Amino acid sequence: MGANGSMQPPWSRLTVLNRLTYNILFTLILPLIIVRLLWRSLKAPAYARRWAERFGLATLDKTQRDQKGRWLWIHAVSVGESIAAAPLIRKLRAEHPELPIVVTTMTPTGSERVREMFGSDVCHVYAPYDHPFAVTNFLRRFQPHTLVIMETELWPNIIHYMKAAGGRVIVANARLSEKSARGYEKFPKLGRPMLQQIDCIAAQAENDALRFQRLGVGQEQLRVTGSIKFEIDVPGELQNQRAVLADLIEGERPVLIAASTREGEEEKVLLAYKACLRKMPDLLLVLVPRHPERFRAVAKLVQEHGLTLVKRSDNTPVSELCNVFLGDSMGEMLSYFSISDVAFVGGSLVPTGCHNVLEPAALGLPVLVGPSQFNFQTICEQLEEAGALSSVPDADGLASAVLQLFDDPDLRNRMGAAGRGVILENRGALQRSYEIVWDYCENALSALTLNNFDAKK
Repeated sequence: MGANGSMQPPWSRLTVLNRLTYNILFTLILPLIIVRLLWRSLKAPAYARRWAERFGLATLDKTQRDQKGRWLWIHAVSVGESIAAAPLIRKLRAEHPELPIVVTTMTPTGSERVREMFGSDVCHVYAPYDHPFAVTNFLRRFQPHTLVIMETELWPNIIHYMKAAGGRVIVANARLSEKSARGYEKFPKLGRPMLQQIDCIAAQAENDALRFQRLGVGQEQLRVTGSIKFEIDVPGELQNQRAVLADLIEGERPVLIAASTREGEEEKVLLAYKACLRKMPDLLLVLVPRHPERFRAVAKLVQEHGLTLVKRSDNTPVSELCNVFLGDSMGEMLSYFSISDVAFVGGSLVPTGCHNVLEPAALGLPVLVGPSQFNFQTICEQLEEAGALSSVPDADGLASAVLQLFDDPDLRNRMGAAGRGVILENRGALQRSYEIVWDYCENALSALTLNNFDAKK
């Protein structure tokens, strides 16, 4: 039942058949998934650990086991979604400290980020694979009353079995790019019933809501809340963290950051940087790859370009002769932005979709992105319309934009101020999202209390 007590539509025979086909295919590819985990573990050993959790076999202590039936489950696939979920989790913890929260991620970097942000305040385990065996194991252990999926990480079995167990399903901070919508349209017999089972989709923007409607989501399921990502929490200790990094950099140098870069993108960034060096020989590049397992490969690439390098992990001074400061650490992105003058956000010069453009905007940096923006399409459009962000077509365009910004301090300041303005204007999504989530939680917990009372009678 939904939060309003309405029954979910029954599964048709055709829907059951489609889901059965999906389960058979998932079972067949499961060995390949395991092989991929092993392959990834060669570069990132954390992928070889805690496999039991991926099959729903999380180990809980007695206190955690005693919370059965009271858990709020929040799924945040990786680092970006974990960061987006953080303000919501903090508000839920502040308002309802008695509410047990289990947070699931798919990646070790996401796991590390959750534990770094919340420690033991929440329970973290890896999300179960979308296989009946794994999902039902997970649900038996936690018996969550409500599932909050951050953004759009939708899995048919997770949603189906959660609803079959009487739980609520919410998609918070939901986004749906045109590319993703077309992907769902290719499998309507599986995707449409899955989407129709969701109790509430809290969309970031009207365009996202319209795309969900196109896929068969009812108007009554949809709310437009804005993006929680605008609720950026700049920590009070950032000034101290900035001072630590700034002290490592010798001399007064202009600083360009290339943040969250992806494979194949560093090559383009380095070419653009070398073009800038011809006019700005003192320009320092802070290069921060998205995935830690690639730190070593990127360091090698920098050296192959004939550039001098200092790694953050070395904790040694960045001399005036150094070209590249490699951000091979986790959890310091805001600190890297804080020592920079201009920000390029990665994932945008390769077809993976750009990463979080709001963090540099919140710190008053002019933002540059490539043409691949679908992960933050609406937000990029907002920032660009406000004059806070510029799109570049390629490496040459990036070099030209960087040189223009460093040649025009007034332009840098205007773009930075415009970015902060957009952030301030769009606050409020957190409160709206919190009210939706807590409404469903409260209804679910009330029903649980009533059922327990009836059982005692």
